[in-house]
Amino acid sequence: MRWRFLLRPGWLALTLVVFTFAIACFTLLAPWQFSRDEERQTQNAALQASFTGEPRPLAEVLAPAVAPDERTQWQRVAITGTYLPEAEVIARLRTVQGEAAFEILTPMRTTDGQTVLIDRGFVQPDDRSRVPAYAPAPSGPTQVVARVRVDEKDSRGRDAFADGSTDGRLHSYSVDSQVVARSTGNDLRPGYFQLDEGQPGVLAALPLPKLEAGPFFSYALQWMAFGAMSVLAWLYFTVRELKPGGTLATETPKPGRRKSVAEMVAEDERADARAAEPTHPVA
Repeated sequence: MRWRFLLRPGWLALTLVVFTFAIACFTLLAPWQFSRDEERQTQNAALQASFTGEPRPLAEVLAPAVAPDERTQWQRVAITGTYLPEAEVIARLRTVQGEAAFEILTPMRTTDGQTVLIDRGFVQPDDRSRVPAYAPAPSGPTQVVARVRVDEKDSRGRDAFADGSTDGRLHSYSVDSQVVARSTGNDLRPGYFQLDEGQPGVLAALPLPKLEAGPFFSYALQWMAFGAMSVLAWLYFTVRELKPGGTLATETPKPGRRKSVAEMVAEDERADARAAEPTHPVA
């Protein structure tokens, strides 16, 4: 029967690979890119709104102990309080516009009794790749306008540690309020707050993300196209094999065993020996 070739081990393996790939394209890879595109659109909308909107009090944007999310990230909030320079932490292994940097994280105790983590911006390493001297945070009551940010997460879950090269100041591998809280003993609210240029205590302000759509939507369409093309290719070759004369329709004889070099040399020597044998005329 012509359909028998579908049960061949090689064809079954090919079918499994093709349909596994197609299912992954439609259920995993394309949705993943669509979700990234949605995240980018949400970020762009929040940034665009923050450029024109007036800063609001922190309590109106985030209730106490409520962590920021995609809906509240990048909103500008007004915070009044006192910096706590003794609990300052330096975020290391950072890059800003492609160059190495350290970010300076200083907690602030607000007038309503909360303690928030302020990202004062970045400094670039000195000629020995160490943290350079930088301006301290203002003392006394201070009002700042900052952008709400979601905590970063270190994939290895590392806590901050003391570095002797910076007079024992703590260093962190991520900008995470909970890492700073555990390391300094301060009860920090979730999330952190990034200062814009010109705010009290800011160093070099971190640049904001660009308002770009990104390639994620087109990537999602490409994965869908790849999945569809793989199934169509499988159907094409299936139909071709069902027609008379398909390459798998008939068994092809197995070729004979190929002779080794030693065997071929031995045959040549025997042929040369036979040629060298003297021939005697018949009497």
